[in-house]
Amino acid sequence: MSLDEAARQLRSTVHDAQVAFDCLGLGDLERAHIHVITARAAADAAEAALQEALARMSPEEAATEGERAIVATEGS
Repeated sequence: MSLDEAARQLRSTVHDAQVAFDCLGLGDLERAHIHVITARAAADAAEAALQEALARMSPEEAATEGERAIVATEGS
């Protein structure tokens, strides 16, 4: 896994959490629950990618790859 994957998963986490929040406001509890579960799964995947990056990257490599990963996801 890479910081690209971590960035994608974090964006997915934010999206699914927002959808869950909106569904809650609409009273659609089943749909809110589904999106909470998918947000949690995406957050777990992001954590796994970050743990791997912590183990293999220097701070300099992390800064370079992290910036690249964020720029790459900006259009998503």
